[in-house]
Amino acid sequence: MKTPRNGVVLLIAVTLLARMLFGSWTGLGIDESYMVAAGRTLRLGYYDHPPIAWWLAGAAERFGGADPDLVVRLPFILLFALSTWLMFRLASDLYGARAGFWAAALLNAAPVLGVTTGTWVLPDGPLVAALLGAAVCLARALAAERTPWRWWLGTGACFGVAACSKYTAAPIGLGVLLYLATEASARRWLRRPQPYVAALIGFAAFAPVIVWNAHHGWASLAFQGARADGGKWHPFGPVSTLAGEAAFFLPWIWVPLAICMWRAMRRGPEDARGWLLVCLSVPSILLFEVVSLRAHVLFHWAAPATMLAIPLLGAAAARPWRNGSMLRLGLIATAAMVALGVFVDASEVRFNWLPEVIENFRMGNDPDLGAVNWSTLRTELEARDLLKRGTVVAAVRWLDAGKIDYALRGSAPVICLGADPREYGISAPAAAQAGADVLIVAPRETLASISARFGGNFDAIAELPPVTLLHAGRPAMMLPLFLGHRLH
Repeated sequence: MKTPRNGVVLLIAVTLLARMLFGSWTGLGIDESYMVAAGRTLRLGYYDHPPIAWWLAGAAERFGGADPDLVVRLPFILLFALSTWLMFRLASDLYGARAGFWAAALLNAAPVLGVTTGTWVLPDGPLVAALLGAAVCLARALAAERTPWRWWLGTGACFGVAACSKYTAAPIGLGVLLYLATEASARRWLRRPQPYVAALIGFAAFAPVIVWNAHHGWASLAFQGARADGGKWHPFGPVSTLAGEAAFFLPWIWVPLAICMWRAMRRGPEDARGWLLVCLSVPSILLFEVVSLRAHVLFHWAAPATMLAIPLLGAAAARPWRNGSMLRLGLIATAAMVALGVFVDASEVRFNWLPEVIENFRMGNDPDLGAVNWSTLRTELEARDLLKRGTVVAAVRWLDAGKIDYALRGSAPVICLGADPREYGISAPAAAQAGADVLIVAPRETLASISARFGGNFDAIAELPPVTLLHAGRPAMMLPLFLGHRLH
């Protein structure tokens, strides 16, 4: 490339097309199906997360089209293209255009960011884009000689969007205060109105989420807060959390990044650029390390915070010395490996060629079932006339409810009978269907187990012939069906 800017434009174009292919070849995962189906109803908040990702998914599904999986993923794919550009801008502003290019490339090479966040229907998509937008605006606000109202207002607005995407934006926002309090030249901003107005804008954007929680018994905040205390001590929790995060980033990306962060921490506020990135990323990472002492922390939770330190590694890769050259070669090899792995996985989901190369491949052992849509379910239920007007369909787990609801495409109301219905307990409470006959779709259940758990909720429960879920034309899993007469 003649310039790093041209290289980033090419990177965005190539990865955008690759993600569109990946998004078209694979069905929606469990969390994706759940978010798309639950997002059909527009609300100020949802049980699991703040609303922005749900709004995007629900709005996109209304467009439908010949490839609905790609359509609902398209907003998140486009957001990651924006994230790539914002990473380039952030690293370029701090360390130069070459560092910006390599930082953008690193963002795409880390699977937890470039594959999952960059393609799937998850709150991390708008979160990452908004955090990078906030970081760009903040860096420019701090560097401006005159009072840069527009950059401070942009910082507040972007942090508001981030907070309305996922609650984990909060500790990253506190990192801004840490930087302003500890870096000498930035401390002057604490005597000016811009940071406070920015904070008010961010809070105003988040206020509707608080209002929704207040009207729903603080359900979402309570749910996420409860995940921070599992009731048991896990002395090795911080080690396993860091190891899991390293695996999700790929160790040969995460370890050099951690070294760069450690060096920036040792230099402290004397290195204003590095200290800014440390203040934005490290507090959130440390918070999840502390939480992991008492609860199971999912390894991707700290990924957006770790991402904000990527410009440090981009700067190291851009240096014209031996270690920089090694980093660049390693990144190119990593990108090729990740691309190959994604292609193999996507092609298997699309064409189901694994049974051809593995002997004794039995139905129910398909490792790709999480990414296979349950389209067969709607086809068979319609063929049996089980989706006639007034039919109510139920799952016994929220994970299955999302897959069922996405497959039915709104042709019947879906409820969740289990003890943990998540968003279905709010947007589609089972009590609202009292008196109706309910078609229960329950993978891995039997009539005896269903009767034992839910027999008291119906006058009677009868077993129906199951549905055979197909994966690329081959039988993949049995979906047992039961008919509950008159829900109490």
